[in-house]
Amino acid sequence: MAKASSVQKNNSRFKLINKLSSRRKILKSKIKDKKLSLEERIKYQNKLNELPRNSSSIRHRNRCELTGRSRGVYRKFGLSRIKIRELSMTGDLPGVVKSSW
Repeated sequence: MAKASSVQKNNSRFKLINKLSSRRKILKSKIKDKKLSLEERIKYQNKLNELPRNSSSIRHRNRCELTGRSRGVYRKFGLSRIKIRELSMTGDLPGVVKSSW
């Protein structure tokens, strides 16, 4: 089980990302626009730098929904490799069977 503070910090980052994603997208498109002058693009870059660091999507970490584990998380299930194994062995994960050949 991961520390509750780490899970909570990641959740607050996710909320901030969703809140400011449209603003970041607009600023980035204006920065990449070659039709604008260099001074205007620098001004937009400074506005982007003033946004909180945690509003960047790269700072969000995939975590297991059940345990909060940050490593070995499968996107398809949203679970860590350990929980996938446990749930599939007990038959609680539909559509997952142990392979044999």
